[in-house]
Amino acid sequence: MEPREVMRATAAIAQIGAAFYFTPETIAHGKERLGIDGYRFYFLGRGGVLGDADAEVVRAAFGYFEPSLLRRMWETAIERAAPRAPREIAREYLACAHEFGRDRFAALDRLDEFVDGAGTVIGSIDGASLPLFAGVRAEPVPADAPAAAMHQAIVLRELRGSVHLLSLTAVGLPSRVAHAIRRPNDQALFGYGEDALPDVTDADRTKWDRAESLTDEVLAPAYGALRDAQAKSLIAGTTAMAAAVAG
Repeated sequence: MEPREVMRATAAIAQIGAAFYFTPETIAHGKERLGIDGYRFYFLGRGGVLGDADAEVVRAAFGYFEPSLLRRMWETAIERAAPRAPREIAREYLACAHEFGRDRFAALDRLDEFVDGAGTVIGSIDGASLPLFAGVRAEPVPADAPAAAMHQAIVLRELRGSVHLLSLTAVGLPSRVAHAIRRPNDQALFGYGEDALPDVTDADRTKWDRAESLTDEVLAPAYGALRDAQAKSLIAGTTAMAAAVAG
């Protein structure tokens, strides 16, 4: 199968990998075990793989978020979760994801084949200039298939997201403008006021299209490393997990 065909057929990984972020179970874990709310658990849990980094480093890896919001969430989350280190919190966050996978995907068949295909893609990436992806890839994959499938969906999500941010930089499109194109109705969630997002020009949209094409181009060799059977398993697993998340 052509790499771009596989990427399009597995686009739901973006939703699967984020599906545990704000579930009642994840939020309760953050509050009861760590003393932080769900939004702070998101920032510290997702960014904690970067270690005890300055907020500006985390913003560079996340993109999109209004810088002062990210700094406030990151720094106050670290304060409230102390003495636990950011990477320890990241592992708590991944543990929530693994439990989510066990709960939602236990009845799904052949997830080990999805995990195998995902591992081929993930292992084919060098990782240079992709810190958030590299950070989460460094964390151990669970032994059981439902949790492993969720884990690898997260890694694949961070892979495309990291390459996407790199591509935005390559075409000269600030993430603030990219946010206005991609998620114009989510200003408040990302820390922007109603009038804070810029007007988007046709030139900006052209750059966005170039960045999307470049993202596919960068990722094509990794997806091209899949054998045909692996590609089909990756697609089948994605489809089954997406249905389980939605249902």
